[in-house]
Amino acid sequence: MKIGFIGLGNMGAPMAANLAADGHEVLGFDTAGTTAVGVTSVAQIEEAVRGADAVITMLPNGEILRAVAAQITQHMKAGAALIDCSTVDVESARSVAQDADKKGLLFVDAPVSGGIGGAAAGTLTFMAGGSPEAFAAAAPLFEVMGQKAVHCGDAGAGQAAKICNNMILGVTMIATCEAFALADKLGLDRQKMFDVVSTSSGYSWTMNAYCPAPGVGPQSPADNDYTPGFAAELMLKDLGLSQQAAEAADADTPMGARALELYRSFVQDENGQGMDFSAMLPRFEKRGRGD
Repeated sequence: MKIGFIGLGNMGAPMAANLAADGHEVLGFDTAGTTAVGVTSVAQIEEAVRGADAVITMLPNGEILRAVAAQITQHMKAGAALIDCSTVDVESARSVAQDADKKGLLFVDAPVSGGIGGAAAGTLTFMAGGSPEAFAAAAPLFEVMGQKAVHCGDAGAGQAAKICNNMILGVTMIATCEAFALADKLGLDRQKMFDVVSTSSGYSWTMNAYCPAPGVGPQSPADNDYTPGFAAELMLKDLGLSQQAAEAADADTPMGARALELYRSFVQDENGQGMDFSAMLPRFEKRGRGD
């Protein structure tokens, strides 16, 4: 296939490279001028999408997605697929889907889970929203870039699934870090704590697969001075999206709202920017109940 790829950042570049390695003709564009292995870089965004069978976008937010989509859909051929892998607000995804449909294009919102490592290894999970026809058109590309793709429903459903998943992730990471900090103050050995919780009712992905305590459990960013696998500012963004969606849907999400407050303080006021989202553990270690 001929594929246009817009956004060759930390996630987009390895995704585009995997498509090129699979034999697809990939033309890439990024405003920062970044490149990807095997991908032909072009100077103008129109060059990347004109005549493409599919266009994939990996962008920072909904506002940029709307602007880019308004530009590129004018140059895409009828029947082509626009696959947005960004994590954005649900309304932006639905708005772009409506515009794409009017232009005779197939649209899929397909945010990903798996981080930079998953993008490089081709083991991402895609949460997709769109028509059955649009999902079928995108599915072969998901197979190259990832290990699983779930068709969650109509346009916007992929973003809804990602937002709900990451709200759980943020809340659970905070609870895991609080528990380790409490265990420290109670004199409980961290390894013993892990041995119990990881095989008991406190089992969670944040404990068992991504433990925030250095030297405990499988390798995680905690073992690399909290160098990000998933940055705290990205968790802040996703929690913000979850609460924006909750307000629009009139959903009561007190834990999600509190997690947003804590990550906002951590990133904006406590030097958490540029650290992994599991670096909440050293934050709680330093604090007492009245802090």
